[in-house]
Amino acid sequence: MKFNPNIHKRRSIRLKDYNYASEGCYFITICCAERRPLFGMVRDNQTILNEYGLLAQQEWVNTANKRINVELGEFIFMPNHMHGIVIITDDTSRGVCNTPLQSPSNTLGAIIRGYKASVTSQLQENLGLVVWQRNYYEHIIRNEKSYDAIASYIENNPYTWEKDEFFMPM
Repeated sequence: MKFNPNIHKRRSIRLKDYNYASEGCYFITICCAERRPLFGMVRDNQTILNEYGLLAQQEWVNTANKRINVELGEFIFMPNHMHGIVIITDDTSRGVCNTPLQSPSNTLGAIIRGYKASVTSQLQENLGLVVWQRNYYEHIIRNEKSYDAIASYIENNPYTWEKDEFFMPM
């Protein structure tokens, strides 16, 4: 079935009128489709990534190499999702991307879209299924106290895995 705006009432989860290309810190969560545990498991409060999780993690690290105006803060890959802090800087004097495709957009959405597309293109052939849930969750980090609390949440995610909203027993 094709998208029909009269039937499919999609609402944006983004902050209205906010410029998501603005310099700043953003906390993001990206979930696997149907919350499938594609990336590994948690054992003894440690995330153990499988080959797909390692690939997804490496592509995340490469995001900062591909986009000149992006730095990565704390991040973690869990069995069926990932959390990370994306820091958009004002360093666009040399362009936005350091790749042959040179995307003109440096918004948070373009950064996440590029990341998800890269992982999907590498994993879909092996898995034969959809890798990511549509969209992603984001939160604008407005101060140091908030950053510290989010960084702590990311770091402690494996310790609270069984209580996590994304937990699915194996």
